[in-house]
Amino acid sequence: MTYALVLVVLALGFPWGGALVAQRLAGLLPPREACWGLTGAAVLLAGGTTTALIGLLHVPFLALFERVPLSRVLEVWPAAVPFAVAAGVALSVQVTLLLSRWFRQRSLLRRAWQAVGQGTGEGDLIVVPGADVDAFALPGHRGRRGRVVMTSAAVRSLRAKERAVLMAHERAHLAGRHHLLSAVVDLAAVVHPALRGVRESLAFHLERWADERAAAVVGDRRVTAAAIARVALARSAQDRPRAGGVPLLSAASGPVPRRVEALLRPERAAPGGRGRRAGAVVLAATIAAVALTTLAMTYGLHEYVEFACVAVRGG
Repeated sequence: MTYALVLVVLALGFPWGGALVAQRLAGLLPPREACWGLTGAAVLLAGGTTTALIGLLHVPFLALFERVPLSRVLEVWPAAVPFAVAAGVALSVQVTLLLSRWFRQRSLLRRAWQAVGQGTGEGDLIVVPGADVDAFALPGHRGRRGRVVMTSAAVRSLRAKERAVLMAHERAHLAGRHHLLSAVVDLAAVVHPALRGVRESLAFHLERWADERAAAVVGDRRVTAAAIARVALARSAQDRPRAGGVPLLSAASGPVPRRVEALLRPERAAPGGRGRRAGAVVLAATIAAVALTTLAMTYGLHEYVEFACVAVRGG
């Protein structure tokens, strides 16, 4: 019983430490690697939590399968049924919240497409009426490819280079399929509250990824920083919702001062450089450690349950 309790505490408590490590590591990595690392860590930590709950839930059922009277199981492990009931309730809540969040994501995307239905434009750009200066990436939906949405106020008030920055930024979101990474971590955060911090960290690094891509396309980091800061200030002053209030990946979202500061610093090591290779190695090692720890805890819990059932049956 003590061993099982230790495993349960580790399985449900480990994500708090794992999430903190993942966020700290992300701050040391280039934006793209940081995003993939955060997403992988969130999936593994959420999966470990769910597996531990399933392990607790199946204790009484495994005893019945082994033809061990439940009364005998309770003599050896009195908390088996309360633990199983608690795990079943937690899993039911998780499933309900996951389905609710998934349908909410789809609903928001559908509403976003309906909101820009009256827009005009050509290619991958849709210009919608609006007095607020804004632009965001609209992922593909029901056979329609992703588009960059920009308000008419942004087209009128921004200079050509600033519009180019916004276009490059939002195209980077679409090309990198950042909405999928965001959706996955958003769902993982429903499984364990510790992963909410990972979700917030991912949102920042997704914007940083798009910022760096926009700077590379435009060829001027200062112009990129200035454009992002100007759009953020305009949105803050007007404080108006965009596209029906649907939260989407936008150049003006996230902690803009930190993003601008990062753009004003020299670019990190180029792809293939020593810094990026070292970051990739650290990232892979961390994800492997999280995966192995999760699997070890899950396997240990499963082995403990089987051992307990065999011991009870033999007794």
